[in-house]
Amino acid sequence: MFDRPQRGERAVLLDVSLGRAGGREDQQEFEALATSANAEVVARIASRRPSANPRFLVGKGKVDELGELIRQSQANLVLVDHELTPRQELNLERALDCRVVDRTGLILDIFAQRARTAAGKLQVELAQLVHLSTRLVRGWTHLERQKGGIGLRGPGETQLETDRRLIGRRIKRLNRRLDRLARQRGQGRHYRRKRQVPAVSLVGYTNAGKSTLFNRLSGASVAVADQLFVTLDPTLRKVCLPDDTTIVLTDTVGFIREIPHELIAAFHSTLEETVAARLLLHVVDCADPDHQERVIQVNEVLGRIGADHRPVIQVYNKADILGFPPRIDRAETGMPTRVWVSARTGEGVEDLLAAIAEFLHKDRVRGTVRLNVSEAKLRALLYDRGKVLAERVQEDGGWEIDIEMDRRGFVHLQRRENLQFASEIADCKAAAVQQEAAT
Repeated sequence: MFDRPQRGERAVLLDVSLGRAGGREDQQEFEALATSANAEVVARIASRRPSANPRFLVGKGKVDELGELIRQSQANLVLVDHELTPRQELNLERALDCRVVDRTGLILDIFAQRARTAAGKLQVELAQLVHLSTRLVRGWTHLERQKGGIGLRGPGETQLETDRRLIGRRIKRLNRRLDRLARQRGQGRHYRRKRQVPAVSLVGYTNAGKSTLFNRLSGASVAVADQLFVTLDPTLRKVCLPDDTTIVLTDTVGFIREIPHELIAAFHSTLEETVAARLLLHVVDCADPDHQERVIQVNEVLGRIGADHRPVIQVYNKADILGFPPRIDRAETGMPTRVWVSARTGEGVEDLLAAIAEFLHKDRVRGTVRLNVSEAKLRALLYDRGKVLAERVQEDGGWEIDIEMDRRGFVHLQRRENLQFASEIADCKAAAVQQEAAT
């Protein structure tokens, strides 16, 4: 009979590389994950194999070496920088007689500690239950077993079946509650789209400085620390750009290499804020020597959640560490593609706001409309959804209004209210507007 260990804080890190050489940055990241989970790292050991051992993931010799290291360091927890199958996890715990947690379980534990809102807690619980549902293997002493002898013949492992059924019910209940929350978020996005408020979302690798930049841009007070996954729950704030355009800025959870599938599924409703954003600000820690690899990993996650088609401006944060002055890099078309800033000092933040406004301005139209006295409601809509540059009262009591507004909002009014510009549109492509209206 095997009593599964319940606790563990003194940890030995097992770095596993299958078919590739593990990088120093990956090892440092995994140690940072362990520290973020409040584990005390007392030792670490590495294993490089061409393929996984189906029984232990690593070889039997490495398991013996790991067991000796555990005894010497008096550790009671092994953290594995790789995903373990349920059988591998159970076999390692039996062989080492201590708690074993793989990379997915470690990240889920960090998320469970950091969740603050009701939605965040529901999403973390769902991810944990999905992960746990694959770990209900025979190894717990509370499960009933059939035994030989008179009076010892039990009903079999009915407790295991009961656990699976209860977890399944709880997962369904959590999915229903998360669906309701997703509909509520959808209503908020619909309201913002109706009022033509552009949404801009911060994305990037964890600990790249997204929350610091978010606080700098919005004046918010989101928690900031030199740890992984400090920000878990999404935060939305209004930000006013230099051209007086109001946007909604969203700070979401940071990404990481090999992010667990359970988290992608559970946090899908939260990540919808990123998918629906008009513009993504990809925050990059340019002081990280491996930042190009981090960019690739973030792009892979964006592809998994369906946000890889969104336009992106890269924000190279921590430029002050490298001694680089703030600047804007542009594409051949003249549009901004990269902005160098320091979220800590605030250098380059004005350039970033200007780049956002420039990007959003390319989708705006400007011109003059004439309305008669019976179109007072349409006049109110123009004031509500656009930027009125000037207004002149006509002799018949109507209005001549110089308006600037979002192109999609103008096309919507063009279709619904038959709104037309009386004079040539300035600083925009009238043909594109007319073509979109026709379609």
